[in-house]
Amino acid sequence: MYGGADSAALVVWWLAPTGGNLGDAPVIRTTRRWSGMWAAGWRLSPGMTTIGLIGSGHIGGTVARLAVAAGHDVVLSNSRGPETLQELVAELGPGARAGTPDEAARAGDLVVVTIPLKAYRSVPVEPLAGKVVIDTNNYYPERDGQFAELDDDSTTSSELLQHHLPTSRVVKAFNNIYFAHLRSLARPSGAADRSALAIAGDDAAAKATVVEFLDTIGYDAVDAGSLAEGGRRFQPGTPAYGGMYAAKDGNFWELPGVPFDAASLRALLG
Repeated sequence: MYGGADSAALVVWWLAPTGGNLGDAPVIRTTRRWSGMWAAGWRLSPGMTTIGLIGSGHIGGTVARLAVAAGHDVVLSNSRGPETLQELVAELGPGARAGTPDEAARAGDLVVVTIPLKAYRSVPVEPLAGKVVIDTNNYYPERDGQFAELDDDSTTSSELLQHHLPTSRVVKAFNNIYFAHLRSLARPSGAADRSALAIAGDDAAAKATVVEFLDTIGYDAVDAGSLAEGGRRFQPGTPAYGGMYAAKDGNFWELPGVPFDAASLRALLG
């Protein structure tokens, strides 16, 4: 999709906060000598080349498309069986295959959980032990039913998944951008119109891994903080949910995507 020249050299900049409030949340920037990752492929750290997807709907399918375009392999899964994913696998090409959720969890060096919240207890636990897991979920009571602990704000949806996966390291991401905007706004590192995505998590190394992955698929990142605090800052109903990636006010899912950079996102998370 995008061309380029010499070898890739990734640098991740964690711009440390200067104060104690979220307005000072670190902006995570990446720079590299452009390698034409969409044209020729650019791999995440050695041994971190396969992305497992538990759920392959709008967000999962979009992440898979971006990942394959960036040179990663993907293993897709859903609740209906691998045979229902053959059309998407054919579209993605030889870097993709379909499996069960357990197979995707085992195969993935990095695993994306992107299923309705009401089904989070179906995510396999043992094969995800020790792995970084990206949680894309949001709580929609009209879809998921009522969760008392979410209704009274005593926890967050990503903390529920982290509790379910006690030996994994959960990072919240992709939950506040419409899938069509996620696909259209990806840009190479260093592009003037590159957008940023918010992340939240309790493990610094896991967040660094997700930042690196986001960079390969076309996005900068802003660290909003922990799952408990940061995760609340870009969930539904907050200023940092959805609308900032849309061209104008209105139903963001009906509008074209527009770039939204790290500095702007950092301010919005405040």
